Amino acid sequence: PGAQPRAPRGCRPVPGDALRPETYLRSVPAGCVFVQLVGTPHPSPLKAASFQAVDRPAGLGSVRAAQAAGVSHFVYLSVAQPAPIMRAYIEVRAEVESAIAAAGLSATLLRPWYVVGPGHRWAMALAPFYALMELFPPTREGARRLGLVSHGQMQFALLNAIEHPAPGVRVWDVAKIRTGGI
Repeated sequence: PGAQPRAPRGCRPVPGDALRPETYLRSVPAGCVFVQLVGTPHPSPLKAASFQAVDRPAGLGSVRAAQAAGVSHFVYLSVAQPAPIMRAYIEVRAEVESAIAAAGLSATLLRPWYVVGPGHRWAMALAPFYALMELFPPTREGARRLGLVSHGQMQFALLNAIEHPAPGVRVWDVAKIRTGGI
C-alpha cells in the first residue's frame, strides 16, 4: 500500500506481499510480462541473512506466480556471475535463475554488477581503474563482467527486455545492458 502512486504511467500496480505470492497471484494476468525487481536494498556481504529472508522468497515466489499465471515473459534483475565477493547474494540470484529455467518460462535475466545513479555515484571513482583493467588480458574479462552500468543504461535495458521479449532464457550481462540489449 502506498506504492501505487509511484508506478509509471501505463503500469497497473498489483498490491500484495512480495514474499507471499498467494497475495498477488490472482492479479497477474495471463500473457503479461512479469518484471521481478524485489530485493534487499544496497546489497553487501553483510546482508546474507536478508538475501535469504527477502530476495530468495520474493524471487522463487514470483517464478511460481508467473508460471501459474501463464505470463508471456519474465524479466529478472539478477547480478553479474561469477564474482569474487557477494557469494550469498549470487547464490540466491543463481537459485532463482535456475528456478526460472526449470519453470520453462521465457525470460530475460539482467546481470549488472553495480548501477551508478542518484545516490550511488561513488563508484564512478572506480571508472579509471576499470578502464585500466580492461587493457590487460589477464583482467579484461573480469573488468568487463563486473563493470559499472548507469541508471539510464539499466532503464533502457529493462524497457527493451519488456518491449522485445524473446523465447527461451536470454542473459544480458554488463556489456549487453550497456547497449540496452541491442
